Amino acid sequence: MSNSDPEAYQEWNPFPRRSSPPGGGADLAARLMDDMDPEVLDFLKTTVNSFVKWDLVIFFSENPNTTDTAVNLARYIGRDVGTINTELDDLVEAGVLVQYQAGDLKIYSLTTHPLMRERIKHFVEASVDRQFRVKAIYHLIRGMR
Repeated sequence: MSNSDPEAYQEWNPFPRRSSPPGGGADLAARLMDDMDPEVLDFLKTTVNSFVKWDLVIFFSENPNTTDTAVNLARYIGRDVGTINTELDDLVEAGVLVQYQAGDLKIYSLTTHPLMRERIKHFVEASVDRQFRVKAIYHLIRGMR
């Protein structure tokens, strides 16, 4: 049996040739996001569009009375302060956090705006669901490309 024709083995070949990625690429993303709450999906796409921001939103949701510096916040969520500075500023700009100046220190706290708090609450509640997390992680990784 010296048949070297790869087509002869097609029926058991675990790595068939494909012209497009499995699941259809962009179609897969659309199917994954179709059943998500549109408000939560929008919050993910526009506001919590990185893993660091996700960590910060969860932290502030679980500790809504926290008012602290970037150095301490980085320690609380297990991140480098250089990594979270830009993300904190983005969350301030998005209205999730409020920034105060205390001398030369920037102090951050969760917004008191009721509509934003409600959006955060919905996102955090959705984050408890494993299927949501898988879809959200897929979306974040896809956005990093």
